[in-house]
Amino acid sequence: FIMAAARNMMRAVRVFEFGGPEVLKLQTDVPIPVPKENQVLIKVHACGVNPVETYIRSGTYARKPALPYTPGSDVAGVVESIGQHVTAFKKGDRVFTTATLSGGYADYAVAAANTVFPLSDKLDFKQGAAIAIPYFTAYRALFQKGHAKAGESVLIHGASGGVGIAACQMARAKGLKVLGTAGTAEGMNTVLRNGAHQAFNHREANYVEKIKEYTGTKGVDIIVEMLSNVNLATDLHLLAYGGRVMVVGCRGSIEINPRDTMSKESSIIGVSLFLGTQEEKNECAAAVLDGIEAGWLKPGIGSEYPLENVAKAHEDIIHSSGARGKMVLLP
Repeated sequence: FIMAAARNMMRAVRVFEFGGPEVLKLQTDVPIPVPKENQVLIKVHACGVNPVETYIRSGTYARKPALPYTPGSDVAGVVESIGQHVTAFKKGDRVFTTATLSGGYADYAVAAANTVFPLSDKLDFKQGAAIAIPYFTAYRALFQKGHAKAGESVLIHGASGGVGIAACQMARAKGLKVLGTAGTAEGMNTVLRNGAHQAFNHREANYVEKIKEYTGTKGVDIIVEMLSNVNLATDLHLLAYGGRVMVVGCRGSIEINPRDTMSKESSIIGVSLFLGTQEEKNECAAAVLDGIEAGWLKPGIGSEYPLENVAKAHEDIIHSSGARGKMVLLP
C-alpha cells in the first residue's frame, strides 16, 4: 500500500503565503494531478522561470492565485497520460505548453490540451520550456499590439533575456531593423547572435546618445521595453514620428512629460499576454510553430537550476547583473 501511495506522489514547489523567495517550499508528497477531460498530464523535463512569477509570488501583482499554489506556466516534457476526448496527443509524445493548470515547478503538470503543442526534434526540453511566455509575449508586443511592419526599426531594451531574445529573432525574421540593449559584453554578443543588427550597452552613461547617433534624426518606430520604470521617459525621445513604446515589463513608477508624446504623436501601449483572446493565442502559436519549422526560432538558455534551488532562481532573475538567455528549472 505504501509503495502504491508513493507512486502517486511527486515533488512540487508550493507557496502557502505571499512574500519573498523564501516562501517557495519544495514538497515531496504532492499528489500527481489526474488529467480531466480535454487535459494532458506532462512529465516535466524543464520549466521556464519568468519575472512575472516573482511578482505573483510577492503578492504585489494584479493577479493573485488562491493559496497554496504551484508557480510556473511554460513546461516542456513528455505526455504521461491524457484525459477523455484528447485526440491530438498520446503517452510518450514530446510536447511544450504555454499554460499549466497545476503549476510547472513540479515533476508533473496538467494542462488544457489546447495549450499543448508538439515539441520539434530540432529543440531540446530546455528550449521547449523557453518558448511560451517569451515568444508569445514578443509576438503580441511586436505584431498584435505594436503592428510592426517589415522595414520598420525596433529597439529592444533588455534584449539578452528570454523575451528579448525572442523579440530579436522574431523581428529579424519578419524584416525589421533590430537594435538591442544589454548590460554586459556577453549579453551584447548574445543579442547580435540572435538577430540584432546593432547592440548597445545600457550600463554606459552615454548609450542613449549612441542610439540617437545610430538612428539619426528619424528615431525608432517601436521600442520593446522590459524596464519601463527606468527607461520610459528616455524612450519617448528615441521614437520616430508615430512611434510606439510597448510596455512589457515594469518594476515601479516613473515621471514622464506627456508633451513628449504630442510632438511625435507617439503611443505608450501596455502588453499583457494574460489578456489575449483564444483567437490571439492561436495566432501566436501559429507564428511560433512556423518559426520552429523555418529554423529561426531558437531559444537561448541561460542559468539552469534544480527544483530545490528555486528560491535562488527567483532571486537571480530579478537581481542578476545581466540576463543571458532564458532561466530554466530542471526537475
